[in-house]
Amino acid sequence: MVSQPVARTSRPASGPTLPMTYVITLVPVCAALNIVGSYIHKALNLPVYLDMIGTAIAAMVLGPWWGALVGVITNTGSSLLSGPTVLPFALVNVVGALLWGYGVRSWKLGSTFPRFFLLNIIVALACTLVAAPIIVLVFGGATGVASDALTATFVAMGSNLFTSVFSSNILTSLADKIIGGFVALAVIEALPANLTSRVNLIKATGMQTILYATTGIVVGVAFVIFFLLLN
Repeated sequence: MVSQPVARTSRPASGPTLPMTYVITLVPVCAALNIVGSYIHKALNLPVYLDMIGTAIAAMVLGPWWGALVGVITNTGSSLLSGPTVLPFALVNVVGALLWGYGVRSWKLGSTFPRFFLLNIIVALACTLVAAPIIVLVFGGATGVASDALTATFVAMGSNLFTSVFSSNILTSLADKIIGGFVALAVIEALPANLTSRVNLIKATGMQTILYATTGIVVGVAFVIFFLLLN
């Protein structure tokens, strides 16, 4: 009598195995996307950083630690192009990668629009908690970006330096991570299905996903406008 093969259980969505050729291709592309975004931020003096979109893509598609590697490559490469100021903020990029990666792949925070929106807010808050001490302790409260003016406003209103840095940074971080997260969502939707089929993101048709991404980006832009009005 021939025994029947035992049916294999499917892998959890949090642990897909991708060919290393995909990983080797996507990691530098995502890092380059971050560096280009950072360059646009600096060239136009925007109140959003745009330097973690590639981090979000890699963390969700490849895994949190691959996203962290993208973050380290991003800040190392940017430091070679624009100076060492950005190097300490590699830690911020790593934190964002771990939260986006584990949030989508292990904690199911990408399965619905409200959950994904909440995940981006969590990433923004965590990144600010990491960035604010770096800005205060390493750079004395200012790094030459648009949010420095708002920090100065809060200081002039009587807040201490750390509170002022945190308050200005959380506004820019909310805008940046909401925009970055939802741009990443739109990019992931456009990637080949064999790269993304096991990523536990919002279950929707292509147009619905684009609508979700557009809504998130609009909310992020609203934060930018609010920031500009405060200045």
